[in-house]
Amino acid sequence: MPLPDPIRRRSLAAAAALLASAAAVRGSLAQIRPEEGRVAIAVGARSTVSYLPLTIAAQLGYFRAEGLDVTLIDLPDEAGALQALGAGAADVASCTYEHTIRLQARGPALQSFVLQGRTPQIAVGISTRTMSAYRGVADLRGRRIGVSASESATQSVLGILLRRGGLSPADVSLVSVGMGAGALNALRSGQIDAISNVEPVMTMLEHRGDVRILADTRSLAGAQDILGGPMPAGCLCASTEYVQKHPATCQALAHAIVRALKWLRTAGPGDIVRTVPEEYLLGDRGLYLLSLAKVIEAFSLDGLMPQDGARTALRVLQDGDVSVRADRVNLGQTYTNTFARVAKDRFKA
Repeated sequence: MPLPDPIRRRSLAAAAALLASAAAVRGSLAQIRPEEGRVAIAVGARSTVSYLPLTIAAQLGYFRAEGLDVTLIDLPDEAGALQALGAGAADVASCTYEHTIRLQARGPALQSFVLQGRTPQIAVGISTRTMSAYRGVADLRGRRIGVSASESATQSVLGILLRRGGLSPADVSLVSVGMGAGALNALRSGQIDAISNVEPVMTMLEHRGDVRILADTRSLAGAQDILGGPMPAGCLCASTEYVQKHPATCQALAHAIVRALKWLRTAGPGDIVRTVPEEYLLGDRGLYLLSLAKVIEAFSLDGLMPQDGARTALRVLQDGDVSVRADRVNLGQTYTNTFARVAKDRFKA
């Protein structure tokens, strides 16, 4: 479905800027990428809780333990991560699984090889200040709604809510607000009337009474209610060519992520907060802990992609994007469990 003109213009401008940024990063990595054991991972908004397994693997030295020298390229959103991957500035991307489906439907092929999250960890809420008289989804018509970026999982989840209420994305004004402090400020300053976003942003807004939650996929039960089943989210993916040519690297990365997932199942909240960089807490340690509690069950247990999860993702995308056609998508090519199975056996995850 065509994007409204304002968000389309912003997306085109952002894409141009990100390509330039990717080219610069590509140049800086040119001397090290050919060397064995070095890998660049592009990640959109690494500070979000969705990519906590990646952060844990980096902070606790799990990549180094696998003989990898990993460079994390932190970009504002997943669109930036995919731009960096496509431009050759990164070998691997940390993003939501649904992008492997979107891109296969359009031509370029990406393959997920280890899963980080089994729900999108996204909530949709309305501003309690500008929409205090809200009575139902129909009241969102014509309103400004913040999403992390165009063609993102936050937009997909929002689309499900809108369609349930008889609306479509064309009936609202979509605004890209990112997934950090910018998203918080956009809602609190009244620039948007509703928001679809991830953690810790949504808990911070919810806890202070800034939003009223309408849809919630931060738990397995919530994902089942809104999406009809668990929908795979954060993953590590790369071009199918890269996966085929660098199986040892993909296996080492899968080992590190699955080890991090196992650590998350036994670590206490205090251990997690002490491990992540201070800036990820967005200035509030207590609220970060609350956000962790809301999503802790949403992380994958073993890095494996469930078959029903891939089907759920395809159905959700089809519901919101007419360009995604099931007859042009081979789900079996969008992911592989080969590496995660080996890692699961190794770490008894």
